[in-house]
Amino acid sequence: MKFKDFESVISSARMSCYLQAAGHSKKAMTLYRLNLRLSQEFFTVISCLEVALRNAIDSHYSTIHGLDWLRDSAQGNGFFNQHNCGKTPSIINMAMTRLNPYSHQKLIAEMDFGFWRYTFGRHQFHAGGQTLLAIFPNKPASTPQIQYNNTYIFTELEKINMLRNRLAHHEPICFTNGQAVKDTTYARQHYAQILELFRWMNINEQALLYGLDHIEDVADSIDNL
Repeated sequence: MKFKDFESVISSARMSCYLQAAGHSKKAMTLYRLNLRLSQEFFTVISCLEVALRNAIDSHYSTIHGLDWLRDSAQGNGFFNQHNCGKTPSIINMAMTRLNPYSHQKLIAEMDFGFWRYTFGRHQFHAGGQTLLAIFPNKPASTPQIQYNNTYIFTELEKINMLRNRLAHHEPICFTNGQAVKDTTYARQHYAQILELFRWMNINEQALLYGLDHIEDVADSIDNL
């Protein structure tokens, strides 16, 4: 496809940063396609992290609060059903209305990445019994410089959630932030962060992502373009 035809589909406004970063039209189209491939690769890896995270949380809280802990947490005297937990109980109850018939596993699947991130939020973490860090058995011990507590985990998950939102809105991840300069630092930092969380959960990330993860290869292709 000629660049003018490609640009008419994608839009000149969207292609302008790729053109500026790549230097000429053919490379701009290649860079755009590589960015799409990198985004696809991240969606796969983040999806695996989300499933692993929610399953670990579910297993932990099922042991402590019972097999229907998520539904029960938003009802009556449920541990999330308190003012400090904000919208958490209403999110659970709204999800319940979409399920017919109900099952615990269906309810778990209704919760998005943001919900699981907020289980490490200050009030939700305390409401759940302050035990949820147990799902990260390989997490480093805290030091005076860095506290690897629930707030640290919440912040790390927030960064990944923000990346996920960028991908969902088709924002590029192959540039220096705010500039039309080709750079995979942002992508590589978040990739390393995701792999670290897998390791903290005692998950062999290489075995889990075998055949699925080509992030570094695509990032290398972008750097070498």
